[in-house]
Amino acid sequence: MKKRTAFIGAILSLISIGHPLLIKKSVVLSSASLMISSTEKVYAGDNSYYFNSAFDKGEKGDYYGAISDYTKAIEINPNDGMAYYNRGWNKVQINDYYGAISDYTKAIEINPQYADAYYNRGNVKRESGDYYGAISDYIKAIEINPKYADAYHNRGVAKELLKDYKGALKDYEKALLLDPDDYLTWQGVGVTKKNLGDHYGAITAYNKSIEINPRNEYAYNNRGNAKKEIKDYQGAISDYTKAIAINPKYAMVYKNRGISKELIEDIKGACSDWKKASSLGDKDAAEWVREQC
Repeated sequence: MKKRTAFIGAILSLISIGHPLLIKKSVVLSSASLMISSTEKVYAGDNSYYFNSAFDKGEKGDYYGAISDYTKAIEINPNDGMAYYNRGWNKVQINDYYGAISDYTKAIEINPQYADAYYNRGNVKRESGDYYGAISDYIKAIEINPKYADAYHNRGVAKELLKDYKGALKDYEKALLLDPDDYLTWQGVGVTKKNLGDHYGAITAYNKSIEINPRNEYAYNNRGNAKKEIKDYQGAISDYTKAIAINPKYAMVYKNRGISKELIEDIKGACSDWKKASSLGDKDAAEWVREQC
């Protein structure tokens, strides 16, 4: 029997680039991924029409239209740091990471105390694979705002990607001191402890993540992986089954449940799970079906 490796779902539990709070003048609205909270005063000037038009377009998913209007607002007022900031966010939505970094950099040049711009630029750098650059920006965001829990979290993610697991764990713990009910950060603690070989500690962290958010399929999958490592195969299967109940199209968890079934010599059950994972596009599972089923 070949030894197979269970796969970690949402491996680094990113507070990712898809859920930000965009800044509208004197209003903070939530949209889709960077957890930002800041309120700024309305600029006096005739760029407000284009700024607010751009904001509305971005909220409706018209990112190109938003970028165009922010550009007009900037032409009228080249010192409008919020326009650069929001144009940067819209560029992220169309995967123009270099353009986004340029806009966030300009926003920082206009306002060197713009913690959210450092944070967002760090997220884009992380997404682009520049983990050291991301960490540098998160450090700056934290220097400006020492209570920036999400910056600690995402700095932990970047350290995790660099395999600095002890450093990542310290950042997750700092984030939890500021926001103890953040299920994603508890999930990050679980992943880090697993990587440090502390599977029981990982299970405890996943328990807390699930307690806060019982619909978190990734924590069930990851807790199942940790239980598999301590040879609690039935416990692992139970967790994978719960993850599937939440998300029936979660290919990875069918694959992982199949691995645990194989380990208790339930080859028929393993093949059933791998066939399902294969039908959902998992290439590893498809190969295992050809080999064993």
